Amino acid sequence: MTKEERVRAVLAGQEADRIPVSVWMHLSEYDQDPRSLAEAMVAMNKKFDYDFIKMMPFGAYMVPDWGGKLDIYCDKYKEVEIADAGLKTVEDFYAIEPLPPVYGTWGKTLQMAQWTVKLADADTPCLQTVFSPASSLKKLAGAKMLSLMVEEPEAVHHALQVITETTVNFVKANIDAGVSGFFFATQCATYDLLNDVTFAEFVKPYDMQVINAFKGKTWFNVCHIHGKNIMFDTMMKYPIDVLNWHDRQTGPTLREARKKTDKVFLGGLREGPEIVGSHLVYDSIMAKEDATPESIRAHIREAIDMVGGKGLMIGPGCVADPRASDECLMAVRKAVEA
Repeated sequence: MTKEERVRAVLAGQEADRIPVSVWMHLSEYDQDPRSLAEAMVAMNKKFDYDFIKMMPFGAYMVPDWGGKLDIYCDKYKEVEIADAGLKTVEDFYAIEPLPPVYGTWGKTLQMAQWTVKLADADTPCLQTVFSPASSLKKLAGAKMLSLMVEEPEAVHHALQVITETTVNFVKANIDAGVSGFFFATQCATYDLLNDVTFAEFVKPYDMQVINAFKGKTWFNVCHIHGKNIMFDTMMKYPIDVLNWHDRQTGPTLREARKKTDKVFLGGLREGPEIVGSHLVYDSIMAKEDATPESIRAHIREAIDMVGGKGLMIGPGCVADPRASDECLMAVRKAVEA
């Protein structure tokens, strides 16, 4: 099977020659230049013979175009961090306007996708990363978003609609660029941040606008549920075929999740940082001092056994630690051999 055929088979509930697998991480030494980042992602994918590319723009790529400030290091082991909020007052929430997909850092991220599709092998699916509008607003405004949900809800709704329109513009441009699908990431589907009522008002309606922009237009779409104490039962009902979450760090486990839904799971690899302030604090099985190819293969086989090897693609629960060794990264690929 080709890489695309293998992924399509699993999505269709059919038998593949083996379980698809991929690993992605922040490539922070390259992520300020679209072509360099695309070249690095494609090279990593080919080096380890992974089945698809989950593109890795830096996670705050929407922040500078609406006034946020970043600390940028171009260091392999130090990701971009948010230095200052872009939206600080009610007036700021009302002042932002929709942006075209070629503007600023949005445009650079679109260029990255264009280069990735151009450089990748024709049979390698490529997924662009997009964030839920509420997650983008949280990056732009921090705790101010939560306080204004209570004090000035209309201001929050205005900002969310602007971000949604911009994200939809971006999605459409990526479809034109030839991406296979989207890695739709939310950092707000957690009871540590919101309850069901606030989620239903401030998150889901805007999520659906973004999802409907690619639903039926791309064939390989993933919903990433970030964090702990997640709203899994809510998110599993989203119209996206593949679910990804920190399954080795928080509930439900793969085994428990399979009892809830027959959707395809992407995960099984304990790789997922916690966001502390603006820092990523990694919890990584591949970067442990005692990690070996044998321990990684056993870890992956355990995940496969949880679901009987069906409806599963192997990958990080979130994003892999850049300190992971080549031996461990290759062991993930070898673990899915028959």
